[in-house]
Amino acid sequence: MSLASTAATLVTLAEDAEHGGGHQSLSPYLTGFGSLGALLLLLWITTRFNRDR
Repeated sequence: MSLASTAATLVTLAEDAEHGGGHQSLSPYLTGFGSLGALLLLLWITTRFNRDR
Protein backbone atom coordinates (compact mmCIF):
# COMPACT_ATOMS: atom_id res chain seq x y z
CA MET A 1 0.00 0.00 0.00
CA SER A 2 1.54 3.27 -1.09
CA LEU A 3 1.53 6.51 0.81
CA ALA A 4 -0.84 8.14 -1.67
CA SER A 5 -3.46 5.39 -1.43
CA THR A 6 -3.21 5.39 2.37
CA ALA A 7 -3.72 9.16 2.45
CA ALA A 8 -6.71 8.89 0.10
CA THR A 9 -8.27 6.24 2.32
CA LEU A 10 -7.77 8.38 5.44
CA VAL A 11 -9.30 11.41 3.72
CA THR A 12 -12.34 9.34 2.75
CA LEU A 13 -12.75 8.13 6.34
CA ALA A 14 -12.40 11.68 7.69
CA GLU A 15 -15.06 12.97 5.32
CA ASP A 16 -17.47 10.26 6.43
CA ALA A 17 -16.88 11.11 10.10
CA GLU A 18 -18.11 14.68 9.60
CA HIS A 19 -21.67 13.47 9.14
CA GLY A 20 -22.04 12.13 12.66
CA GLY A 21 -21.02 8.55 11.99
CA GLY A 22 -23.30 7.07 14.66
CA HIS A 23 -26.46 5.10 14.24
CA GLN A 24 -29.64 7.15 14.56
CA SER A 25 -31.15 4.96 17.29
CA LEU A 26 -27.99 5.01 19.44
CA SER A 27 -28.46 7.68 22.10
CA PRO A 28 -25.25 9.07 23.61
CA TYR A 29 -27.00 9.68 26.94
CA LEU A 30 -28.22 6.09 27.13
CA THR A 31 -24.76 4.80 26.24
CA GLY A 32 -23.08 7.07 28.80
CA PHE A 33 -25.44 6.26 31.66
CA GLY A 34 -25.31 2.56 30.79
CA SER A 35 -21.52 2.50 30.92
CA LEU A 36 -21.52 4.53 34.15
CA GLY A 37 -23.94 2.05 35.69
CA ALA A 38 -21.79 -0.89 34.59
CA LEU A 39 -18.65 0.70 36.05
CA LEU A 40 -20.39 1.49 39.33
CA LEU A 41 -21.63 -2.10 39.52
CA LEU A 42 -18.08 -3.39 38.94
CA LEU A 43 -16.79 -1.01 41.63
CA TRP A 44 -19.40 -2.25 44.07
CA ILE A 45 -18.55 -5.90 43.32
CA THR A 46 -14.84 -5.19 43.74
CA THR A 47 -15.32 -3.52 47.10
CA ARG A 48 -17.53 -6.39 48.32
CA PHE A 49 -14.78 -8.94 47.59
CA ASN A 50 -11.99 -6.81 49.07
CA ARG A 51 -12.97 -7.11 52.74
CA ASP A 52 -9.41 -7.36 54.12
CA ARG A 53 -8.84 -3.59 54.11
